[in-house]
Amino acid sequence: MIILWIALGLAALIIFVVFSYFNRFAVLGNRIDNSLSQIDVQLKRRADLIPNLIETVKGFAKHEKEAIKAVTDARKALIGAKGVEEKVKADKGLESALKTIFALAENYPNLKANENFLELQRELATTEDKISYARQYYNDSILSYNNLCKTFPGVFFAGIFGKKPREYLHIAEAERKPVKVEF
Repeated sequence: MIILWIALGLAALIIFVVFSYFNRFAVLGNRIDNSLSQIDVQLKRRADLIPNLIETVKGFAKHEKEAIKAVTDARKALIGAKGVEEKVKADKGLESALKTIFALAENYPNLKANENFLELQRELATTEDKISYARQYYNDSILSYNNLCKTFPGVFFAGIFGKKPREYLHIAEAERKPVKVEF
């Protein structure tokens, strides 16, 4: 009778551990999906702000059509991007085009002082901060998931459940270089 209780207790413990690890993988996988979705939300927010920025700049810099077209094209590429890698690449193009627009403001003092432009600049800066935070949260979620996949006993359960480590969001090598500021 005692052996039966020990066997039942051991079976219950094993079932509990298996369910526990299955649920941990599910929760961490959902956290990764959610954090990636938050990046998309912030990228969409930024893309939605850009038409207002373009209209404000157009009024002051009518002959700067190339810069305005570059931002518009980069925005379209970001909105149409599918998959993480394509979105990251499109996002880099948009960031570059936006830098050109903000550099234009230096040449147009009235634009630089325009209330709408300043508010859009603030909104975009806030959105950039949110995008950075969302990227960090995504990579933190990947770290938790990968740690579970690569440490014992998680590695054992990862094999059973077919879970593999996931990729981090990476920044391009060109963006790792220090910013050069000249006066």
